[in-house]
This record gives sequence, C-alpha cells and structure tokens, in this order.
Amino acid sequence: MMKKKPDNNQLKVFISNRDSKCDECQEELGRHAWVVLREGKGAACLTCADLDHLVFLPSGDAALTRRSRKHSRLSAVVLKWSRARKRYERQGLLVENEALERAERECEADAEQREIRRRESALRRTELDEVYIRSFADRVREVYPCCPPGRESLIAEHACRKYSGRVGRTAAAKELDEKAVRLAVTAHVRHTETNYDELLSHMFERNDARITVRDAVAEILELWESGRS
Repeated sequence: MMKKKPDNNQLKVFISNRDSKCDECQEELGRHAWVVLREGKGAACLTCADLDHLVFLPSGDAALTRRSRKHSRLSAVVLKWSRARKRYERQGLLVENEALERAERECEADAEQREIRRRESALRRTELDEVYIRSFADRVREVYPCCPPGRESLIAEHACRKYSGRVGRTAAAKELDEKAVRLAVTAHVRHTETNYDELLSHMFERNDARITVRDAVAEILELWESGRS
C-alpha cells in the first residue's frame, strides 16, 4: 500500500499518497491518511496504533520541537513521501498536548534571551566573514598586484558569498591558497572582461565558450600579475 519506511528506531507516522485502509479495523481511510506501518501487519490508523491522543506540531520551530519532544512521554515523527526528491521528508511531530503546552510556555519565557543570542551569533558570523573577505581581497592583490584598484574587493565579495558554493567558500580558499585565489580571479575576468556571458546567452556550450575567450583571459591575467601586456 505504501513505500517502505526509513530504517531507524524512531516511531513514525506516514502520510499516505494514495487511498489507504487500516489493516486492523478495516476502515477506509482515503487519501493522505496518517498511518503507522507495522512489520508484517500492514498499516494501522492512529486510533488503532494508540496515537490518536497526540497533537501535531509542524516543523519550523526548532526550540519548540526540541522541548515538546523532551516533555512528551510518547512522540512520533510525521513523514511524507516527496515524489520530486524521491525520499521521505519530515512534516512535523506528534506529541502529547500537555508537553506542547509546557514547551510553549518555556519558549515564551525565554524568547527574548534566545533572540538576543541569535542576533549575537549572526553578528559574530558577519564579523568573521568580513575579516575573511578582507583577507581574501588582500591575497588577490598580493597575487595580482596590477589588477585595477578596488577590483580585489569585488572579486573577494563575490567569491566568498555565503551559501554560494563558490570557490571562495572552499577549505583551500579559507587557507588563502594561491590556486583558489587564481580560480576566483580567472572566473571574474572571464565574466567581466570578455564576451563569455554573451556567448553563453547565444547557447554556446560552456567549454566552447571558455575556449573562445581563453586567450583574452590569459592576456588580462598576465597584465594584472606582472603589468606586462
């Protein structure tokens, strides 16, 4: 009736993606039913699984979820199959109502302190990133002393952008490795000093476009590195 559940020891409730039936009480549950899958016994509705007294807490508030689970003698993770991602994805948690209410009171009591800690952490991350970007920019200027004024900062800000997956976020770049710096500068030159982007917009394959601008990129990099054109 449903796809095999993930293999771990946590109690789970699954939201079905097709018409379902409880194999214990034989009740037709319809689509999107909440069921428990039992080894060798099929699916059970929440009533037959003795979970119908629990309340649903949607995902999204980590502190509330953590505290609700802590205070609830019984809890279950609610999962739903994602057709797009081909995996079960967490929707929230079933917990005892008293546990949820207690967790809500606790979260209200220290909400201000948690917000202050969150802001302080965000500020520290920002400060650390600013120091790193300045260091990366200095390294760009060191490797390419003849690049136009201010360009090193633009390259560093772009390469080190958070969550970008760009070269500046790699471990090597964080060590200010010369190869990583050269890769970042090369990418910048390719996009800003040649017609590379225009070629891509005209449906050029990326490798073909890179070959087309390769000599121009090399010439500019040599000029920025040594001042010789």
